[in-house]
Amino acid sequence: MTPRQFCHTALGILLLAGFILVTPACAAPRGRLYVRVGPPAPIVEMRIGAPGPGYIWVPGYHMWNGGAYVWAPGRWMLPPRARAVWVPARWVRERRGWYLVEGHWR
Repeated sequence: MTPRQFCHTALGILLLAGFILVTPACAAPRGRLYVRVGPPAPIVEMRIGAPGPGYIWVPGYHMWNGGAYVWAPGRWMLPPRARAVWVPARWVRERRGWYLVEGHWR
């Protein structure tokens, strides 16, 4: 094998290894995490004034930490683009239990 062929082969192996290592980190999780007990009522939060013009209030929500519900407090955020709308996180009930639909920009 010539040095040039060796370099091409080594480069190919490195690229393939990098792809294999990076792909799982970028993949979305499969399935839903179901919780048998429904979430508690939302906490009424007091919010201070917006830190600046254009900020949107993103309300808090209960998240599951593997053993109990914990409150993720609300916060002010800047929309990623003009006319973006925040869709709050919500818990959905199905036959298998409750699962969280994360909040997101629409």
